[in-house]
Amino acid sequence: MKALEKLTLFYDGACPLCQAEIQFLSRRNQARLLDFVDINSEHFDSAKIGISCEQALAAMYGQYENGVLIQGVTVFSEAYRRADLPFLAWVFSRKSLQSIWQLAYRFFAKNRHAISRILGPTALRLVKATASKGAP
Repeated sequence: MKALEKLTLFYDGACPLCQAEIQFLSRRNQARLLDFVDINSEHFDSAKIGISCEQALAAMYGQYENGVLIQGVTVFSEAYRRADLPFLAWVFSRKSLQSIWQLAYRFFAKNRHAISRILGPTALRLVKATASKGAP
């Protein structure tokens, strides 16, 4: 089996649902194959990465350690592989579902703050509650 390369995920730290996902993945990151960069922070260097903040807000981006950028649903399947979540990695890697996932993410990206106002606080509470119980 080929070793997985480290992947950096670029996320919107102002989005509670995005924060919940990153916290969840952070807890699952025992192999240290994931890094996380808030696109609203000083750690996000658009010139170095090759994408603007606006591009990162419109689509999910990741970058392998070798500098190669990936975009869209592929980022999720690769992140879930590295977080040892094989079922989610499998679901997000199905070619037959790619167009549905892309469409759903585009809708979410455009409406993330409205959706997060409704679902974000609950998602964050759930992630924090499972963390305090020692769940992986």
